[in-house]
Amino acid sequence: MLASRAGSPRVPLGGEALHLRVREVPYGSSWVQFNIRFYVVALIFIIFDVEVALLYPWAVVFQRLGFLAFVEAFIFIVILLAGLAYLWKEGDLEWVRTLQDAPAKKGAK
Repeated sequence: MLASRAGSPRVPLGGEALHLRVREVPYGSSWVQFNIRFYVVALIFIIFDVEVALLYPWAVVFQRLGFLAFVEAFIFIVILLAGLAYLWKEGDLEWVRTLQDAPAKKGAK
């Protein structure tokens, strides 16, 4: 850390040096609306990341746990796969969605 501190340029922290720190002149408002798809993908990632975090310790001691632990882990994986199938069916795994045609009215020819 001392080498980093000694080798870094001395720039004042005021607003006049902002363009030196970020190397880009800011413009516009800082309020930006993000696409909800970013949040959905992040939540899906977290769900399956937690699955790995829970299954890894189980796999390490698998032989000592016995058949009941295997059944419990199998049920856990089946529930997660059911959620994945639902997400796939709903199209939440697709980054770009297409507009679907409106359903035709019954009786209309």
